[in-house]
This record gives sequence, structure tokens and C-alpha cells, in this order.
Amino acid sequence: MAHTSRTMVGRDAELTEIASSLGVSSDSGAASGPGAVLLSGDAGVGKTRLLMELRDLALAEGWQVVAGHCLDFGDSALPYLPFSEVLGRLATDLPDVVDTVVVVHPVLARLQPGRRVLSATEGTGSSDTGSTDGGHSLDRSDLFGAVHALLEAVAEKCPVLLVIEDMHWADQSTRDLLGFLFSRPFEGPVAIVASYRSDDLHRRHPLRRQVAEWSRLRGVDRVALAPLPDDAVRALIGELVPSGLSEKELADIVARAEGNAFFVEELTSAAAAPGSWVPADLADVLLVRLDRLDDNARQVVRTASASGRKVAHDMLEAASGLDGTALEEGLRKAVEMNVLVSEAGYYAFRHALLGEAVYDDLLPGERVRLHRQYAVALSEGSARGTAAELARHARLANDLDTALSASIRAGKEASTVGGPDEAAYHFQQALELLADPQRCADTDVDLSKLVVATADALTASGDPERAIAVIQEQLDRLPPDSSDVWRARMLSAQANALYITETETDPTALSAQAVALAPEGESPLRARVLANHARILAAWGRYDEAQTVGMDALALAERLDLNELASDAITTLSGLKKAGPKEGLRAALNEAVGRAERAGAVHAELRGRFFLGRSYEDWAEFDEAVRWFGSAIRRAEAAGIPWAPYGFESRWQLAMVHLYRGEWDEVLRLTDVADSSPPPIPNAMLAPLRLHVQQARGVDVERQVEALRKFWPREGSIAIHAAELEMVAVGRRGDPAGVLAVYGDAVTVLTRIWHPWFSARIRLAAVAMSAIADSLPRMSGAERADYGGAVDRLCADGHNVLDRYADPSGHWGPEGRAWMKRLDAETLRARWLVGLDVPPQDVLVETWREAETLFDDFGHVHELAAVRVGLAGILRAGGDLPAAREVGDLARTAAHALGAQPLLDQLKALGSAPQRSDATPDALTPREREILALVAAGRSNGEIGKQLFISAKTVSVHVSNILGKLGASGRTEAAAIARRRGLLE
Repeated sequence: MAHTSRTMVGRDAELTEIASSLGVSSDSGAASGPGAVLLSGDAGVGKTRLLMELRDLALAEGWQVVAGHCLDFGDSALPYLPFSEVLGRLATDLPDVVDTVVVVHPVLARLQPGRRVLSATEGTGSSDTGSTDGGHSLDRSDLFGAVHALLEAVAEKCPVLLVIEDMHWADQSTRDLLGFLFSRPFEGPVAIVASYRSDDLHRRHPLRRQVAEWSRLRGVDRVALAPLPDDAVRALIGELVPSGLSEKELADIVARAEGNAFFVEELTSAAAAPGSWVPADLADVLLVRLDRLDDNARQVVRTASASGRKVAHDMLEAASGLDGTALEEGLRKAVEMNVLVSEAGYYAFRHALLGEAVYDDLLPGERVRLHRQYAVALSEGSARGTAAELARHARLANDLDTALSASIRAGKEASTVGGPDEAAYHFQQALELLADPQRCADTDVDLSKLVVATADALTASGDPERAIAVIQEQLDRLPPDSSDVWRARMLSAQANALYITETETDPTALSAQAVALAPEGESPLRARVLANHARILAAWGRYDEAQTVGMDALALAERLDLNELASDAITTLSGLKKAGPKEGLRAALNEAVGRAERAGAVHAELRGRFFLGRSYEDWAEFDEAVRWFGSAIRRAEAAGIPWAPYGFESRWQLAMVHLYRGEWDEVLRLTDVADSSPPPIPNAMLAPLRLHVQQARGVDVERQVEALRKFWPREGSIAIHAAELEMVAVGRRGDPAGVLAVYGDAVTVLTRIWHPWFSARIRLAAVAMSAIADSLPRMSGAERADYGGAVDRLCADGHNVLDRYADPSGHWGPEGRAWMKRLDAETLRARWLVGLDVPPQDVLVETWREAETLFDDFGHVHELAAVRVGLAGILRAGGDLPAAREVGDLARTAAHALGAQPLLDQLKALGSAPQRSDATPDALTPREREILALVAAGRSNGEIGKQLFISAKTVSVHVSNILGKLGASGRTEAAAIARRRGLLE
């Protein structure tokens, strides 16, 4: 059963426009009174849903709404059918009015349902007893005048909205009557809206001419309903499936539905198998269009369906089997009937789903024959096309040898133009074909090179896990006597993918095995294997070995004039300079980036830019970090590999830097990648950064965070950030035991994939300690004592990490120092609250002051504000109210700027709200005053955004700033304060 939504999505602007044109809305501002609207749009795009919303709006404003529907009766259409429906409705709702008009205009009675005596031929009377005029011929002018008089009579009681739907099926008499009403003004408030399917108006459709004529009439407006934008389609799917769909299913429906609401509903109901078929009910609706075509046009359309989304004229001519004249006639008919459209020298289906439905309707043999004809045309050069097209048609025509060579060529072409996803697809298609042992034996394709090319493409597209699996599958298939060269090449590539994932397999061992198998001497393969081995050793902290192997790789690459590989080795060697001054590391990396750029070694260049960004980030030199991470992102995007290693990691790190600096709109921008169809792991890595912002602004994100748990073992950074978010969420609902459980789960996972004393454990312990400390005041004395042991264990965990910390630079950066001091500060606060080993007040305050200084040095705006909130509470409890107020004011200023409502709530609970001065009202910017007026009028953020043409997120930031400046706890209080201060005009 198809899903349906009762909520209109994505049509607010069109509803406002139509209501304004018709004068329906009380605040529409229409000065000339009710008018008329011609509403057009493709079948299923949402015209009826929009008209239902218009009806509800009109009814709420006190209008009488009457609707008539045209039906598809073909040549047997009943004249004036929709007006008979309208008359029947009015006879039920307003019988006295109808009876009064019928007395003056008896011809009107002939339109009443059940008393139709008009013949199918216009102007012919009837002697049926249902006639009210004695069987005389109908004078159309009398009937038109009667309908006009009826609407005028109703309008004397209340405004009237007349809706005529599906005018593309209307008979000529109905069209003439509607034209009469459009051109004859009304004394009372009568508004008319008529809808029709634009895709049904082929060139010879009779309504096409009349629409053009009506559009020239004064007071008649045209509104064309465009397809829904992608974000509205996603919102509609959210309404249809509240439990949600996977990103793959969601993206598939968005792509296939092309903004058509009916298609969205049908595809959502069939989401169990997205992309594989068109639901039967939807296919039936779509294929009705082919019934209008002649044989030549059907042949053209069927041939076009096998081509894909679009097809060139020469390709159709070569594959259809029709001569030039028949082809042109068929194309003209298909275009006139809105089955195909001509665009930029190609023909395409008006709706992609129509093409799918036609293709699904082909007989199996018919499909093979058409694909064979396409493949022959491409192979012989009688039509122009790509290797990807040839691979597809040859595969579906069962010409698998041609498909193999074309797939490899298509993969190489995609790689050279920055299309790693497409390259991976084509290479994997080729590997599937080579799974046939006979074909593999007969071909001259180097399997190991194809496997590595596939893995490289998968890794560049952000899916190294898939790359590892593909290589392993091919290694398992290798016969025992296979070439050592093949094994060396594949093992090195597998190790290269493993080292950037969370895995229990030791990539250094696999890489060493590849080195042992690689040919000795002046071998390009050996140079590649050595460069990979050096990079992996460096990543695993084996710096001395990495230095030796890296120098060997560099020397060999330079002897063989492999500039790109030499750049890769230099980048690795440059990164090993961590043991010296940071200036030396940065100078070496700068030089490595320049050399990689000159050599065209994109991946080495990305790695160098990323390492430079990390160097500056580690020292909290954020301006330079932003510059280098940003340059890596731009380079990766320019190369078409935004999800490749170090390209994506630069995006993630840049978002982190903006998170630290309190530039949260930038965080949301960088992590908003829904339209890019990101791979699962990168998408899951970005999600916690968005959720950090939302949670810090008071949103309950616990459910979304819990959904990330399945990714914890696959990527440690997800476990760290998601666990932090989850602990905060659990702590806010007063569950300290739950906080410890989350902490324990995260440590267990990260210990398994890394080691027990990972540096981020300090931060996790500090967050857990803070959440527990916040819960202690609500506990009994016995419960507090029970948590004393947990406090000691968390503190010990952090100090054990610090004792075991090892870095070649010997540098314990600003971030690490700040979180270590935060853990100490939270530990003292917890002991102070528990009443065990209570620290002296001066020690407690001094430790929190040191944490404040270190977070200020680090530059983490939100955590600095959080530390100041904690410090303010301690100072207040110790009786130092002036200092508490000073620190609290600093925290409040930052919290207002961030929109961090939970911090503001904590400050309010401390009782440290600042004194307000009505004599000096807070200065609001002109934009804030504008938004404040709309807030006071009861508008939502979304409504304000649409009215002011800004995003809802931007409105949210302005509202948070307004609340802060007015010292208001919410929107209602802000409106009240504004009125009291005379801030509203």
C-alpha cells in the first residue's frame, strides 16, 4: 500500500502566491479583490494537495468553497460536468439560494445532478421528463448567465471560491463556460482557480490555445507548480516514513522521483527494493501515455528506454531500425505527446520513471536485441558514445568480452577526470567478468593492476573498507602458483587501505610481506611498495624504520624518474620531523607540498596540506590551521575526490577548529553533506560535530547519537565524539550510572581497536566526571559516597594516560593540557560535593582558575564558557559574589553569542542573573529588530526565514542573540520585554 502524507511539504510559497492572487487570505494584501488563477503542473506534482490546503485556508477565512472535477470520458464527455457537481454541492449547502436563482434562471436546473438531459452534442434538447424548459433547445448564453448569477447570489452571503480541477479533460462547453466566467466581472467576491496537467497539453490539445487566451485577460494569473526541490522531497519522505530510511534508499528516491510528490509516495511504499523496479501501480499510470502513440512512436520510445536517461539522434537512428522519415515522425509524435523532450541535442524522457517503466515492459529478447544494436553502433562508430555506454550495452547484450575491455577503459577515463565512484563501479564490473576462470585465462589483462586500480578508486571515494574486502577476495582466488609480483602489488595496496581504517589486522606485517615479494632491482613496483611501507610505518609510530625505508623509496623513485612517487616519499619523510622544532616540520612539509603540486601528486599534496593543518591545530594556531585545511578541501574537490584520505579528514578537522572557535554556522555548513551522498563512515564522522552544536544549543540528540553506536568499532573518532554527546545527554536526564556505562562502553571499544591509554580518554573522563558532579547535589548522602570510588577511578584513568603519553615531538598541546586540568578541576568539585577528601576552597578555586586559563589559551569558546559556569558556582558557594558575577557575566556573553541555552539555564539556576537597566536598553541591530517584530507576531523561524529570504538556521542565531540582549528566557518573554521598552513599532 502506498504511503500518503496529510501534511503539505514544500509548497508554502505557491500557496501564499495563489491565496494572494485570489484574495483568499485576510493578510494577502490584494487590493483589487478576488481574481482567477490557472494552476498548472505535471501529473502527481501536487496540484490537488495544494488546492486542498487552499480550500482549508479559504474555509478558515469564512469562504464558501465549491469544487468541480473534469473526468476522462474521452469522446463521450458530458458537457458542463464539473459545473453540475458545483451546482449539486450548492444545492446541498445553500438550497434557498439555488432555488431563488432557478426561479429567475430556470435553465440552471438542467445542470443539477440526476437531471442531466443534455445530449453529448452541444445545443440539443431532450423530451425527457427531467427537462424544466419543455424540451426547448438550450441557449448557451442563458446557461452561462445563470451560472454567473448563481455565483453572484452566493457571494452576497459570503465570499466564493470556485475550483475546477483537471481542465485537461474538460469538454469544449466547460472550457467555454469557464472562459465566460473569467471574462465577465463579478460584483461580489468570487474567486476562481482552474487546474490542469501541463504534461498532458500536447501541441494540438484544445486547452493549450485557450490557456494562452485566458492568460491575457485582466485578473487571470498563471501559477506553474515546479517539481519539489530535493530538501522538500527529503522532508516529504520523513513525513511518509517517520522511522526513517537509509541514506542510500533516501538518495535513490530523491533521484528517481524528480520532485514529483506522487512518485515519491509510490517509491517510498516500494523502498524495500529501491532502484530495481517501478511499482506496478505507478507503471500502469505511466504506461497509459504510450497508448496515445502510433507504432513508429512506440518503437522510438521503446528504443530510447534501452539507452538510459537520454539518447542522441544518431544513436536512435542506428539502434531503432527505422528509416530517417519514420524516425522523425515517431520522434515528433513522442515529443508532441510529452513522452520525450528535446534538450541540448538529445532526447530524454519527460520523467525518468516513465523511461524505467517502458524499459521494464520490454520483453527479455527485445531488451537483448536493442542493447546489441546499441553496442554495435558504438563499436563500429556509427554513433558517438562513451566507453561506459559501450560497457553497459555490451554487458546487457551478453557480449561479455567487449564489456570487459570497455569497463576497464571506462574506469580509467573516470579516474582521469576525478570520478572515483564511477571508476570503482566500472572496475568492479570488470572484476566480476574476470571471475570466469576461462575468460581470465584468455585475456591479457593484468589482474593485479586491475585489483589495485579498483581499491585505489574505492579508497578515493571514501570506502577503504570495501577496498580491503575486494583485494582480499581476489587474493583468496589466486592459485598457489600465481606470480609474486601480483601478490606483492595487491598486499601493498591492501595494507595501504588498512592503515587508514580501524582494524585488528596489522598493516605493517602485510606491507612487510609485500616488500619481501616485490622484485629486486630497478623496479617501479618495488619503489611503490617501499613508499607505501614507509608511510604505514610512520603512521604506526615506527619512525626510525620509516626513515630508512622512506629514503630507499625516494632514491629508487628518483633513479626511475617517478616524480609523483618521489613526492609521496618526501611527504612521508617530511612528516617524520616531528621530533624537532615545529618550524622545521612546517618548512619541510611546505617544501613537500610544493614539490607534490609540481609533480601532480595529488594524494601526496593532500597529505602534506593536512599535516600542516594538524601542526597548526595542535598548537592552537587556528588561523593557519583553517588556511591549510581549507586548501586541502579545495584541492580534493578540484580533483573530484572530496572523500579521499586527507581530503575528507581536512574537512573534518576544519569543522573541529570552527567548533572550538565558536563559529558554529561554519560547522553546520561543513557538515551539511546530505546532497553529496557521502560514504557511510565519513557521514557518520561528520554527524557528531553537527550534534555537538545542536546539543550545546539545547536540543535533545540522544536518539541520533545512539544510532551512531554501530559505527564505533569502525572509526574511533566517532566513538569518542558520540560517547561524549551521549554522556552529556544521559547526564542531563540525571542518570550518573548511565554516564559511567557509556564511558565504559567507549573505553572498551577504543581499547580493542587502539590501546587502553588513548589520549582522548582524558577528555572522556572529564566529561563523565562533569556529568556525575552535576548529579551529586540531587543524591542522598549514601548515594554520594557510592560515587566516590567512580570519581577516583576516572581521575586515575586520566593521569595514567598522561603518564604513558608518547609523541616524537614531546609536545603535550594546549588541548591536552586544558582537558587534563578540567579533569582535575571536576574531580575536586566532585569530592567537594561528595564531602570526601574535601579540597580547601583556595585550592578548588585556583584549579578552576587554571582550567579557565588553559581553555582560554586553547581557544575552545564553548568549553571555556562551561568552565566559567562551574567556576561561578564554586565562587558563589564560597561567598565571593562579585567574582562569581564577573565570571558568570563572561560565560553569559559567550553563551548568548553561541545560542548555548543549557549554559544560560545553568547560570539562571545559580541565581546570578545580571541586573537589568531599563535606562540603557540593549542595542538591537536593524535586522534583529525586524526579526523581533516577527517573533512577537508569533512567526516560527521557518516562516521568518521565508519572509526575509534567509535560512532558518540564520534566524535561530538572530533569535538567540535577541534573547541574550533582552535577558529573556524565551520568545514570549522577549516579546513582552520589547513591548514594555517600546522596541516594537
